Amino acid sequence: MNVKPTTYTEGSILNAVWRLAWPAVTSMFFETFLSITDAFWVGKLGASEMAAVTSSMFPIWTIFSLLTIIPVGVVAIISRAVGAGAVEDVNRTARQSLIFAVLAAVIFSIAGYFMTPLLFRIMHTDAYVTRMGIGYMRIFFVGIIFFFLNDTLSGIFRAAGDTKAHLIASSTAVAVNIVLDPLLIFGIGPFPRWGVAGASVATDIAAVCATAVFVTMILRGRLKYPLGFRRHDRLDFKLAGTIVKIGFPTAISGTTFSIVYIFINRIVAEFGTKSIAALMIGHRMESLSYLTSTGFYMAASTLVGQNLGAAKTRRAEKSAWTAVGIAVAVTTFAAAMFLLFPHALAAFFINDPEVIAIAVEYLRIIALSQMFMAVEIVLEGAFAGAGNTIPPMAISLPGSIARLPLAYYLCFTLSMGITGVWWALTITTWAKAIAAIIWFRRGEWKKTGLIAN
Repeated sequence: MNVKPTTYTEGSILNAVWRLAWPAVTSMFFETFLSITDAFWVGKLGASEMAAVTSSMFPIWTIFSLLTIIPVGVVAIISRAVGAGAVEDVNRTARQSLIFAVLAAVIFSIAGYFMTPLLFRIMHTDAYVTRMGIGYMRIFFVGIIFFFLNDTLSGIFRAAGDTKAHLIASSTAVAVNIVLDPLLIFGIGPFPRWGVAGASVATDIAAVCATAVFVTMILRGRLKYPLGFRRHDRLDFKLAGTIVKIGFPTAISGTTFSIVYIFINRIVAEFGTKSIAALMIGHRMESLSYLTSTGFYMAASTLVGQNLGAAKTRRAEKSAWTAVGIAVAVTTFAAAMFLLFPHALAAFFINDPEVIAIAVEYLRIIALSQMFMAVEIVLEGAFAGAGNTIPPMAISLPGSIARLPLAYYLCFTLSMGITGVWWALTITTWAKAIAAIIWFRRGEWKKTGLIAN
């Protein structure tokens, strides 16, 4: 089947943003709900168990940040090719990205499995939390190939104007995870009681199911161009280099962001296990804004890439600002929820009153940064769609790194306690968003050229 991919180089920009964003945002919410499900059930085991999962999430975020090298590069190249009508470049880039994803996943799986104990020593968690966290993370690394494939396949579909494919796959994964989490964590019926490890097993199985859904959609012709794998297909190092060149700055930004959080976690650990548990609750709720913004990041990257490929720079710019405006409106609503109902939101995850009190304080402070987060993330997507990923990196790196000395200064020098961490996160988010607006308005991203062959 060889049907022309969906292009968004004509017609209403608002409709184009909406058609791309709502499936992406919905799928992001499904993925958030998957992590919330894990947090909900693990929270029933206790604060230490929740702290183990929280501590595991920061290294896992680092891996997912590195993983973005492939889909960011793929979306930039394929969306340009789609906008220009270069179907063969679309096909070849899609095939090569999948080969690249499999090879990279094998390397990360082996390295991550053996480095997990070192990561927990860096985070300085107590012995019980460390033991559970190592088990949780190692199971994740066993199934990491499916996460790599899912992100790459999502990028391939999205660059061709289909964000609903990701929605279908992610909703399937969430449904599987919802069913398996309580069964494997608590050992209900014939299932083993694996505790924290059970949550990781459930997540891996859910990822496998998502991959199966993507493959099924391809076999049924939903992907509107043929992949056409051939026996002689080998990794094209030149094309892989182009993908890395585009995706690497974004990956470095995300990796730095995640590594910083590993050390933020260590600062939080100085205030006790309950503070770590509260940090997890705050992150789970903040992820609603983060992943909503990521959905509009996806819309902005596809629209900017396709319109630049069609030589419509003014439409590309207008598309980016339209996506920013909608994302800001949505995250304003989330911020209002954090300010008005923080206790109810925190109590959903855990019954411990001390953890709830700390989480309430976190939600109220972090609410002030939600709209700024949306601006930063969506503009990063616009830069990525243009293949101009250096500016977001130049903004994100110092902004993320600054969180550590600022958090330490506020917590200990100014004696603000754990509140200092929450304010450090908020202040640096403000700064990064303002810098992103200034740099994007300069317009240098419009001149970026991509070579896909």
